[in-house]
Amino acid sequence: MSKNHVYKTTELVGSSETSVEDAVRHAVRRAAKTLHNLKWFEVGEVRGHIDQGEIGHWQVTVKVGFTLDE
Repeated sequence: MSKNHVYKTTELVGSSETSVEDAVRHAVRRAAKTLHNLKWFEVGEVRGHIDQGEIGHWQVTVKVGFTLDE
């Protein structure tokens, strides 16, 4: 198997009522159900929804990278 990989990226938005980290984990877990060879992630934007003066949920834009099949 070659070590000269070609990578593809896709952008996702994960959300969580708990935390930014949990939102990232949700996005990566969901991506892993339909994409394979996931290798890395990069967090882009962090934002959230405010509900009655409190944080209702977090939203995180996540880029995931994966290798293409040879």
